[in-house]
Amino acid sequence: MSDEQAVKPGRNQERGVAIWLTGLSGAGKTTISIPLVEKLRTMGYCVQRLDGDVVRKKLTRDLGFSKKDRDKNIERVTFVAELLVNHGVVTVCAFISPYQAERQYARSEIGRFVEVFVKCPLEVCEERDVKGLYAQARRGEILNFTGIDDPYEEPENAEITVDTSEMTLESEVDAIILYLRENGYIM
Repeated sequence: MSDEQAVKPGRNQERGVAIWLTGLSGAGKTTISIPLVEKLRTMGYCVQRLDGDVVRKKLTRDLGFSKKDRDKNIERVTFVAELLVNHGVVTVCAFISPYQAERQYARSEIGRFVEVFVKCPLEVCEERDVKGLYAQARRGEILNFTGIDDPYEEPENAEITVDTSEMTLESEVDAIILYLRENGYIM
């Protein structure tokens, strides 16, 4: 049997892509990812969502928030996302991923990668903070908190920027879908 005969295409013939949402805690990454996944599924795509809070409870609960641990967290997530993308899954990744180098690592490993900067001023993120994490960080109860005592390096060349302090959720999702269509990631 030839190699061509041995490989049978799956039902989902599309090529996968990682849609990597990055931004401060409270910027709106998870909020955007949920309707984005729903819309892509409605369009017929096989979609998986990887969310920072969920991954930290399941896959990386052994890691803290030091730079070394954050890098290891993104290394693991990148591996999972790469597997999914290579199997034709549209993978929506919602992670603070505060360092440019770790996002570049994810991009280089995954290949089909669209970086979405979920932009939001720090003061707005603090106002939205239902968990009280920013207040705890300001009191020194949480260390290495991104935006307070640990840096967030804004993307230099994100494919998409959505400003959640100025845009509606619907327009944010639509902007991402439009970019994916216009650039051949989805039909």
